Amino acid sequence: MSQFIFKMPDLGEGTVDAEIVAWHTKPGDAVTEDQLIVEVMTDKAAVEVPAPVSGRVVSITGAPGDKVAVGSPLIVFDVGEGVGTNGGAGQSPSAAPASTSPAAAAPSAAAAPSAVAVPSAAAVPSAAPAPPAPPPPARQGRVMASPANRRRAREAGIDLSTVVGSGPGGRILRDDLAAAVPQSAPNRTDVSRADVSAETSEIKVIGLRRLIAERMSEAKRTIPHFAYVEEVDVTELESLRLHLNLSRPEDAGSLSYLPLVVMALTRVLESFPQCNVLYDAARGVLVRHRAVHVGIATQTPEGLKVPVVRNADSLGLWEVAAAIRRLAERARSNKATRDELTGSTITVTSLGKLGGIASTPIINAPEVAIIGLNKAIERPVVHHGAVVVRRIMNLSSSFDHRFVDGYDAAAMIQALKELLEHPATIFIPKVTSK
Repeated sequence: MSQFIFKMPDLGEGTVDAEIVAWHTKPGDAVTEDQLIVEVMTDKAAVEVPAPVSGRVVSITGAPGDKVAVGSPLIVFDVGEGVGTNGGAGQSPSAAPASTSPAAAAPSAAAAPSAVAVPSAAAVPSAAPAPPAPPPPARQGRVMASPANRRRAREAGIDLSTVVGSGPGGRILRDDLAAAVPQSAPNRTDVSRADVSAETSEIKVIGLRRLIAERMSEAKRTIPHFAYVEEVDVTELESLRLHLNLSRPEDAGSLSYLPLVVMALTRVLESFPQCNVLYDAARGVLVRHRAVHVGIATQTPEGLKVPVVRNADSLGLWEVAAAIRRLAERARSNKATRDELTGSTITVTSLGKLGGIASTPIINAPEVAIIGLNKAIERPVVHHGAVVVRRIMNLSSSFDHRFVDGYDAAAMIQALKELLEHPATIFIPKVTSK
């Protein structure tokens, strides 16, 4: 028997370890090259790690929630003959004889599960009831599913390779999991929540949810937030949005307020560069950026992610809208890269139809400002001396009061309000005095 020791790979600059989020294999399992074996989380992104070789799993390192250092053994494969691999035993320079591997002491039973005798059809009495229908054949190749749905499947005891996905490209959705659980199963588990024991359940805080918790706690602990809420009459903005949607390019999706707000924000930051800043706490330096890289807070099945529209100040409206849609979809499908999830200089967040009246968004450190969109509703207001129905939306913003004075924060939001209430001015080039 020869063994292949796969070590935790280097997942990016500055990464020294990664957290185990979920294992998709266990000792004794036969895996094929490129099959998903484990999901890990760094401080920057979630990463799905495929098997580097075909073979049988001898041992794994770490349970969900544990951190494994880069370069440390992560999983040991038996790549010898007779283990159902696609060949290649002993071909990798990383393969080592069992006597030299730290996992050589693993019980042989883990590498080769015992055979189970199956009675032949002739041995079944003719009076016996018809056997149940065989399970659907296992899917070949990689199974497409989000980490959250993979976790639900494990909790419900569902083999994802037997589930037919109804999402794009055969991706398995939550409804597909619910349909895969037999209603009459005695130990049926609700795939929408963790197993409940008595009156309580325990859910370990790991992966992206742990990272979000740490970052939010750090931001609130170290940044003195200054909140500012202003109402904006978006009646004209709504009229422009509807008009643009009627004449939008064929390949463009429906326009929301978000791209228009991003466009207005890039114009406003020309006059308020102190809000397009990152604070380097280690050096005690404010890094002011010329380009505007807008983070778009996006809710995903795994938690809140912030993909980045880079150089938003140099893009047109439809380019911004397309970038937001593309990045949001990549974030929700867990396909966003590290570069797409880092490098923002200011963040915009929106709860859409759930936006409420006001909110107090938490700053996405090391940024110094965040702008939140609340729900736009029609209500009676005094307009030009008469009570009329107008469409009103509140902007809820937070600023790092160490570096952005209250006056400057209020002035910036007022400038943003002015552009949104007169949206044609968003697209008029700024006139600079000579």
